Amino acid sequence: MVAEWIACLDKRPSERTGEDLDIIYSRLKDVKAFEKLHPLLLQQICCYSYYEDLEKAITLFRQGDIGTNWYAVLSGTLDVNVCDREIGNTKEAVTICTLGVGTAFGESVLNDSPRHATVVTSEFCELLRIEQKDFKTIWERNRQLMEGMLAPNPLSVPSIVSTVTTDSITNQGMNSFTPMPARIRSHSGGQGSSKKTLEGLEPIHPALPIVKTPSERLSRAGFVLRTILLMRSPQMIRDRKYHLRTYRRCLVGSEMVDWLIQQSPMTLVHSRQQAVGMWQALLEEGVITHVCREHPFKDKYLFYRFRDDDMGIGSQPGNAEKKEAEDEFQDTLVILAQIGPDAMMRMILRKPTPLRAWGYDRPPWLMELARRLQQADIYNRLNLSCRPMERSVDDLEIIYEELLHIKALAHLSTMVKRELASVLVFESHQKAGTVLFNQGDEGKSWYIILKGSVNVVIYGKGVVCTLHEGDDFGKLALVNDSPRAASIVLREDNCHLLRVDKDDFNRILRDVEANTVRLKEHGQDVLVLEKIPTNNGQRQDGAPIHYNYSVSTCTNPGEVCPYRRGYSVMAGSPEKMLEHILETRIDSKQDEADTFLEDFLLTHIVFMSSKLLCPALLTHYHADIVQATEQETIDYIVNNKRRVIRLVCQWSVIAGSAFQEDAIITSFVETLFSAICDDCRIYSSLQDELANLERVLHLVRRMEEEQAHTWQVQRQGLGEFHRSEDDTPRRRPIKATDENIFKVYCADHTYTTLRVPMSTAAGAIVRAVSEKMCLGEDLVLCEIKSTAERILFKENDICVTAALSLNGRIFVSPREHLDALTPIPEQEGLSESTASIFELMGSKEVAYQMTLYDWELFNCVHEFEFIYHTFGRQKFGHITANLDLFLRRFNEVQFWVVSELCLTNNVSKRVQLLRKFIKIAAYCKEYQNMNSFFAIVMGLSNIAVCRLTQTWEKLPSRFKKTYAEFEATMDPSRNHRVYRLSVSKMQPPMIPFMPLAIKDMTFTHEGNKTYFDGLVNFEKMHMIASTIRTIKYCRSEPFTADPPPPVKNISEIRNYVRNLRVIDNQRVLTQHSHKLEPRRT
Repeated sequence: MVAEWIACLDKRPSERTGEDLDIIYSRLKDVKAFEKLHPLLLQQICCYSYYEDLEKAITLFRQGDIGTNWYAVLSGTLDVNVCDREIGNTKEAVTICTLGVGTAFGESVLNDSPRHATVVTSEFCELLRIEQKDFKTIWERNRQLMEGMLAPNPLSVPSIVSTVTTDSITNQGMNSFTPMPARIRSHSGGQGSSKKTLEGLEPIHPALPIVKTPSERLSRAGFVLRTILLMRSPQMIRDRKYHLRTYRRCLVGSEMVDWLIQQSPMTLVHSRQQAVGMWQALLEEGVITHVCREHPFKDKYLFYRFRDDDMGIGSQPGNAEKKEAEDEFQDTLVILAQIGPDAMMRMILRKPTPLRAWGYDRPPWLMELARRLQQADIYNRLNLSCRPMERSVDDLEIIYEELLHIKALAHLSTMVKRELASVLVFESHQKAGTVLFNQGDEGKSWYIILKGSVNVVIYGKGVVCTLHEGDDFGKLALVNDSPRAASIVLREDNCHLLRVDKDDFNRILRDVEANTVRLKEHGQDVLVLEKIPTNNGQRQDGAPIHYNYSVSTCTNPGEVCPYRRGYSVMAGSPEKMLEHILETRIDSKQDEADTFLEDFLLTHIVFMSSKLLCPALLTHYHADIVQATEQETIDYIVNNKRRVIRLVCQWSVIAGSAFQEDAIITSFVETLFSAICDDCRIYSSLQDELANLERVLHLVRRMEEEQAHTWQVQRQGLGEFHRSEDDTPRRRPIKATDENIFKVYCADHTYTTLRVPMSTAAGAIVRAVSEKMCLGEDLVLCEIKSTAERILFKENDICVTAALSLNGRIFVSPREHLDALTPIPEQEGLSESTASIFELMGSKEVAYQMTLYDWELFNCVHEFEFIYHTFGRQKFGHITANLDLFLRRFNEVQFWVVSELCLTNNVSKRVQLLRKFIKIAAYCKEYQNMNSFFAIVMGLSNIAVCRLTQTWEKLPSRFKKTYAEFEATMDPSRNHRVYRLSVSKMQPPMIPFMPLAIKDMTFTHEGNKTYFDGLVNFEKMHMIASTIRTIKYCRSEPFTADPPPPVKNISEIRNYVRNLRVIDNQRVLTQHSHKLEPRRT
């Protein structure tokens, strides 16, 4: 069975019901290509579009064909190939760009013009297709909506203006390759267009706003804050004197920060820095301004005014205005808290250099120049820049943290990112159609898109592709010292870019090469080190440094060996990195900022499994030295053995249960213990190491005894129970050897119960079922979801039961009979609301019990499971059952919220439930259970719930405001910056938003190669280990939150939250929602 939304798209437009359109809409609204479309326009696209999936190397259309369809990419990538027909070369096509997810193309159907390129799938792709006649219908019906998204053609070429570009529809797509008969002229280049390029212009002072006029949203925010200030603290806005000069109707920056913190809920504004960011968001749009236009917003004794007071039109608010401001105040704070971090980031990037800063004694001619620039709207185009001497240590760290989440920089080393943090320049461009630089121009800068998008234009081909947030351009001309290969035209208003100038770019390249040390053996690189700038052993920016403390192994007294200085390991062979650790990280006192040893032990399973690591350690333990005195030989042997033992002891602490459960490691520890017992008779100085290793061996043997007890993991319905021999329910980590009891169904819904180890592969399960039920051959194992969707398992898939969907079941069937498989009745899930039971439970007690259960699940997840999950558990042969169950819990809570609300028929009771869920979410946040907090709030934002307008309208305003704050915390923009800021202020214990941690690991894995030229890319291992360290930090303290007052039904509440029953079929939930509140006509 295909996915539900695809099945709806496969119907003819005339046959699609309202429910079908809702299902399609709920899927497409999250697609990048459609996220900025007006809802009415997207609804019509849902009516007319079709779904297509294409295998690799399928030609969608060829250059010169007449267009018949418009397309949008839902998944996969397509290559755009162009051949030069003017010179008769039609065989050698050039791939000029790749279309990815969110790209839309093919608007040539509007004017029947031929295709200007050949589009071929480069992998399996899913596309949305609209036929020409239907696309024209949408265009005619929605011309105004669609033209509103069409920027005026940036090239000012008449023959292009008449052609509609792909960008005009999606604001995310690719042009239909309209040929360019004319060159875009720069202000320095000959005749033609007067359009000027903006590359390389000098920056204007950052105290000026980045827009000509404030946006409506922030203008309103300024009105609300000014009105509330005049109501609650009118003395703050008054005339003030400074140095014999009077400044009318102004406020003091530090007082504004104090006031904002006092007026805001503690859950919203956590620090003075956050309050500064909220005021800076108003200043950068001109809603407030420094009285002399000399400072961005600062928490200091500086004077600022609201825009109305600055223009002399400020007045006292009336009663009606006061009431409006009171009603909107909390929403305004939520908005400012959401955009404040970005405003702070821009402020840091725009700090002036000393040569560019304007003092109080700036000359009149400079004042006049600034005034004219402002009137000419030139200053709005560029608001730059900052040099290292102007950025504080905290500033550099904030920029560096931002750079970690930009995909164009993912492959760069830590040192390069930190260097970039000191030289990046911020640019803001107001108008779509602005030409940043022209094809053929000299390359002066490298750009990264922070916000917005740009078109890449090549002469004779038109717009060949579009670059979006996180993409970069302009680097090739700097690397090769060659002219620009294309023109760059802004395609959206208010684009924000990061710029690296050519001199800084070349300096960073030189510094990286100069600071890189390559150690070779037999002519091959075996270890690549990067020098870290040090200041008495400390980095000025507080970054992690991987130092070497041991005595150098260099034999030449005049040689400067990298082992004597501060170096970070960038790459290396596993054996050489192990040798590097033993020589440099064991004997010396460790710096807290040095994470190389821990990173190696947290990630060694990726590049050096225990099968390789244990023999290598034994080799080092038994290593000897030749051509040395007797005392030197003894010292060398003892030091080698001591280092290996100490490394093993640290390994056991860092790896924990994974170390103790590994049979290879157990055998290695016993061998090592026997060896050191023998060696202690010769070298008495090893007695301390013998005692330490004995403690490690004791832990390993105790784990062996525990594993001898049989545990059962039952998957009956929705519950997972762990029972010991005395039948006492307890939560323990699931291990590969635990027995897994589950049902396997056939097409006629008969079933058999299997009892196999958790690590059993899908192929073995099929064989066991076939033998037990006397089935034929060519059987496949699959999951049937409650939506009837099928997920086929591969032969080597392990621990398949833990990864099932909430109401999913395992089926076995001959391959040719897969279409006959249908869900069993119990997969429908919850049939009626449990509100009558649930409403008797206290919200705080429910949140507390949920947090206790989540904490148990979270504590059962070993850090290595994140690596197995990210890199593929089949590669390692290890299960990820504990992580799978914890991730499943998130979905369970989310659908629980939706199910209960959609099964409650009475609107008053739904409102009560809504209030209760918001209160539970608030208590979860108070207990620092961010996983359940996100699950509940995402459940409330589900399409089946958020469309219940009658229910939401009756929700009290204070709950609406609380929910708005929750949504602000969940804001996914800038890589969940608001959430990350909130979590950074929490102390353990806490339960993080686990899907985001998985996303971070996946981003690191997919954005960085694991090996370079046969060497392990250890920069990638650093980033993987950093995420794992964050997980370890979250549970570094035991959960000791004060429980709520005791209640009689405590056991009932505990059982309820641990055995939630839900409907996980979105179509069914939507149907229930429509029955509760039918669509309004």
